[in-house]
Amino acid sequence: MNYQEFKKTVELIQKQDEWREKTINLIASENVLSRTVRNYAGTDFAHRYAEGHPGERYYRGTAFIDDIENRLKACMKMIFQCNHGEVRPISGTNANEAVFSKLVNREDVVMANSTPGGGHISHHRIGALGKFTKNIIDIPMSPDGYHMDVEKTIYLIKTAKPKMIVLGKSLFLFPEPIAEIREACEKTKTTIMYDAAHVLGLIAGGRFQDPLREGAFLMTGSTHKTFFGSQRGVVLSNMDNDTWRKIDRGAFPGSSSNHHLHTLAQLALATNEMMEFGARYAEDVINNAKVLAAALDKQGFDVEAREFGYTETHQVAVNVSKQGGGEKVSRVLETNDIILNMNMLPHEALSRHDHPDGIRIGVQEMTRFGMGPAEMEYIAVLMKECVMDNREIRPEVHAFRGKYTDVKYSFDDRQ
Repeated sequence: MNYQEFKKTVELIQKQDEWREKTINLIASENVLSRTVRNYAGTDFAHRYAEGHPGERYYRGTAFIDDIENRLKACMKMIFQCNHGEVRPISGTNANEAVFSKLVNREDVVMANSTPGGGHISHHRIGALGKFTKNIIDIPMSPDGYHMDVEKTIYLIKTAKPKMIVLGKSLFLFPEPIAEIREACEKTKTTIMYDAAHVLGLIAGGRFQDPLREGAFLMTGSTHKTFFGSQRGVVLSNMDNDTWRKIDRGAFPGSSSNHHLHTLAQLALATNEMMEFGARYAEDVINNAKVLAAALDKQGFDVEAREFGYTETHQVAVNVSKQGGGEKVSRVLETNDIILNMNMLPHEALSRHDHPDGIRIGVQEMTRFGMGPAEMEYIAVLMKECVMDNREIRPEVHAFRGKYTDVKYSFDDRQ
């Protein structure tokens, strides 16, 4: 019986691999590893522990991972031009918790983007931040819902004197106005934290804003969205050494123990690829997102933020309320092997989170498979035929996707 279950699980793993090779994946929080990096998932590091810092471990036998971790940390500090880099968190949320646990106390006021305004769940009362304070104030948004209302935000900073303001979003189309609020935050000693989970690769490629230069005190991020590494998290900063030591303790033993050494080694490899190809990749991702947004608009979809050029990131937001809403549309597309997620839009009430008007699209994975502007326009046609014309398009999706199987922006061709 146990062996039959074993075989069944093997079968399900194989089916996932086979199916995903046929799909157009537009999930904004996912990406793919290069073939070379992926091949190092099952190394001996998958079996090992390494608590603490390189050279100061609580376990013996860590010489090689010590070297890899030190190299990764050096590369991260080089890419983001910062003095401190924490690479031990195993996810972006773990990275956020490492920060919140040491810089936020129970009575502190924190400002963050609301869920309808694009904020991530880890910034809210029911997420990581809510473990340390319930005094969370929504950052005021402009009428379009995709930009901060700077004047109102500065007023709140001056009056509420928050301990921290958390920037960065889950639905993230445009840069955050860090420089505009920096002076007000300095006067109230408000820490500016920037969650770069979605845009870390765009920042690394020098094609988005530069949070640490613009005034963010620290930056957290996921390493597997536009930064095309293994699934982990980072904390980056130029803060003073004493404060950094607090964050260090927040990462270990705060939010992690052993930090999944096999994915750490993969991240080191992927970071080297990002250093080589990141600028071109980031530029191609943003261009593809703009092209797809315009193409969807041309096909009759209600694409958000049109008056601002749709997007400056990898993401596109679409109001599909006329087509039945985000829950329905995402399911219909999934049936035809186009994968994306339903998503709340800024105008919606939080109670609509499970039946929102919107869908969120990300182009970073398909860009890494070599798709460009022409392919983005064809994806828009496929989505229109599926959602608006009620056509079965799976054969077309499979034929199209089958032309794009090799991961680009990688060292695969040198192996």
